Amino acid sequence: MVPHLHAPQNLPGLSSAGQLSLVHWPHQCEVIRDRIEHIDWTPPRPEPLYTPMGLEMKPSYQPAGEGTVIYLTEEANKDSGFVYSQVRGLSPSKQILHQNGDNTLIFEARFESGNLQKVVKVNEFEYQLTLRTDLYTSKYTQWYYFQVSNTQAGMPYRFTIVNFTKPDSLYKRGMRPLLYSEADAKKHNVGWRRTGNEIKYYRNNAGQGGQQYFSLTWTFQFPHNRDTCYFAHCYPYTYSNLQEYLVAISKDPVKSKFCKIHILCHSLARNIVYVLTITNPHEGDKDTKRKAVILTARVHPGETNTSWIMKGFLDYILGNSGNAQVLRDNFVFKVVPMLNPDGVIVGNHRCSLAGQDLNRKYKSNLKEFYPSIWYTRNMIKRVMEERDILLYCDFHGHNRKKNVFVYGCERKQQAKAPNLHPRVFPLLLSKICPDKFSFPDCRFRVQKSKEGTGRVVMWKMGISNSYTLEASICGSKLGQRRSTHFNTKDLESVGHHFCDALLDYCVPNMKYYLCLKEHEEMVKQQAKVNSEGLNSDVLDRDSSTQTSNSSDSCDLVAHQLKLGTKIKTKTSGEHIHRIAKDRSRESKNTQGIETLHKIFQELDPVGRDLNWGTIPQPIEHFISQNLFLPPTALQEMCYASERGGVRPVSGCHPPKMESRSREKEEKIHHRVKLPITASVKQVGECFRFWFSGSEN
Repeated sequence: MVPHLHAPQNLPGLSSAGQLSLVHWPHQCEVIRDRIEHIDWTPPRPEPLYTPMGLEMKPSYQPAGEGTVIYLTEEANKDSGFVYSQVRGLSPSKQILHQNGDNTLIFEARFESGNLQKVVKVNEFEYQLTLRTDLYTSKYTQWYYFQVSNTQAGMPYRFTIVNFTKPDSLYKRGMRPLLYSEADAKKHNVGWRRTGNEIKYYRNNAGQGGQQYFSLTWTFQFPHNRDTCYFAHCYPYTYSNLQEYLVAISKDPVKSKFCKIHILCHSLARNIVYVLTITNPHEGDKDTKRKAVILTARVHPGETNTSWIMKGFLDYILGNSGNAQVLRDNFVFKVVPMLNPDGVIVGNHRCSLAGQDLNRKYKSNLKEFYPSIWYTRNMIKRVMEERDILLYCDFHGHNRKKNVFVYGCERKQQAKAPNLHPRVFPLLLSKICPDKFSFPDCRFRVQKSKEGTGRVVMWKMGISNSYTLEASICGSKLGQRRSTHFNTKDLESVGHHFCDALLDYCVPNMKYYLCLKEHEEMVKQQAKVNSEGLNSDVLDRDSSTQTSNSSDSCDLVAHQLKLGTKIKTKTSGEHIHRIAKDRSRESKNTQGIETLHKIFQELDPVGRDLNWGTIPQPIEHFISQNLFLPPTALQEMCYASERGGVRPVSGCHPPKMESRSREKEEKIHHRVKLPITASVKQVGECFRFWFSGSEN
């Protein structure tokens, strides 16, 4: 029997006065009484990545006995495992380990989501920092979030974090730490912003017993004297932030009608794990016809960007727009916004208080050890008994890759129904969010090491569209956002676009059908590659360095075709050469003429005259942009076909012929390359669908 969720009238976690519920900590954790709050602020322009100069220093690790220890907290990891929790934890005073008049910085991290274990003062303006591992483990150091006070403005400070364990990092690719100044927030309404110069991520000399450690070092200047500042790996989003958001929903007379907040379960430390049910009120048995969409986030506490994406999703779906209404009319959304509240509270990077990665425990039946995972899985089983589930998605942050992308699941014999194919939804998302979401970065293989993840377990339970959405902790390398950091509004926009893609997916339109055709082209290309003996999966190839910048519907076909000419194996050189030669022939201008007229034959099979003035602007844009043809080239192609005996398109006029230099000819020739000649008939069918007035 699947247990039912609690549905209390007044949730104990949401006070009627709008105050936060009591936050429970492991009993040995020291927690300062100060409430840490930050304002919301978006930089006026995207913040660029750091560009290495090649002269960055690599400070050496300072072993015990060297330097002066000015901050140290070890109580939390004294016990080998979690014992019990208490409200707020212990209440220490601030550590002030210097004399009056001393300019030594004062560090603090004993607050919600904070992480810092030790600080050594190397010299007047240089400090060595050690992060605390996830509680009750000896590993997982990535997330940091700490406070610094007693600052001096304009001085050249250097911080070096010395106990990272991953050899690869986005700090190697230009990512910069985040800085928050209380003075700037109060005086100028400026919040979190990127900081740091001379940024270097490197292997250090701290390793022992076979363990390797890596350092992150950066220089900076504080903006104000005697300021209180904060540094973080990514934009913090705490358990208290979530509760404030839920309080606002529960007090809203409109939103509370279609968004019900329930208790899913309690965590090991007795913190509430919430589940939201979002759908418009229904009449009679109509509700059972609505499919379900399941979304979860923050199973890994340090991936704070996922809470901002979830916030964007909730803002959209709880809004009063027509699209939000349509989604709520058609779906029942089950949302678990924070799967691991204990880990979030104590500042872990990956684990719960069980000392385990919860995203490997979806097959486990140990309810007492992994309650949020056990109850989430069983909640989904109960939903499956009541209705079909269209999509499951677990939000994650990625610490080694840029862009936003998904991991999906796919069988070799995939179902033929279009909306059951796992590649269609992310392809739609890539069109809607072209400067952030990268379809070429998506993967659909099921690896043995991932069999305990939510994505794979839900897929094996029968949810075909089962995804992990991965968002870079850093930023994008696509389009206009290339080489810039994501900010909170960028992350929220991913949540908005997720809703847009879901709407296109459930209410098919031109974009949907074009994505289907594009996917067919990629499948054909895959089959062609396989038939020619190339031992590579074009559709799953790691092409993160060759992502598309275009939102147009056929750009990925061209991209995948290009990939077909770039895959290299020891035995397939001749095949590669032949593919490249074929593509070269396809880009001839004569092929472009045939392609254009095939499109118009599909548009106008009965032979009536078409006029450029009567063709809808979206189709003109499609032809011009997706076929990479400027208007003058289109006219020239129409005129050339008329000379060749093919019925011309009305409205085309012979272009002015003039002698061109060889350089200009080559430039024009390059612009008329056609990447999608194989799908002309299907494109024409989509255009006829447009003309018929059936487009939504």
